[in-house]
Amino acid sequence: MAQLLFNLFAVFTLVTAAGVVLNKNVVNAAMCLLLTLVGVAGLFVALNAYLLAFILLLVYAGAVVALFLFIIMLLDTKGDQRPGLKHLSLIARAIALALVAGGVVSFFVRSRLPEPSLGATPALGAELKLYAYQLFTTYLLPVQVIGFLLLIAMLGVIVLSKKFDGLEDIK
Repeated sequence: MAQLLFNLFAVFTLVTAAGVVLNKNVVNAAMCLLLTLVGVAGLFVALNAYLLAFILLLVYAGAVVALFLFIIMLLDTKGDQRPGLKHLSLIARAIALALVAGGVVSFFVRSRLPEPSLGATPALGAELKLYAYQLFTTYLLPVQVIGFLLLIAMLGVIVLSKKFDGLEDIK
């Protein structure tokens, strides 16, 4: 069951990552990025790395993607505008395709990674438990203060970016 869940999250992550790259609409691409990060968090959960999944969702999915969406909507970009760099785009596609093909060939030539010896690995979550304890006790106040300052900065940007038509809007 765990292997099936891992494979489902891996396929979900790959499909949504392709959606990030292939979407012409930047808002849809950012939403696909959010789903990709959720899929990676699901992979972490399937690997019993719960703290990493939580931090990934909290920091990247919660803050970074929200910031991306905020900037995209602030800049009011249109998805149908294309730059005029067609030759450079073709070269970049060819290089990316060659790198992916090299990775797939390398994967099939080497087949599997060697199994690590179980005696050499530390206990699961030994260092992460101390990290989580410090994050939620010792450093809780600085994290909350930084989050509050980021909220104030975001509200300031919203107020400063508002377009006024006349003096009636200020009153």
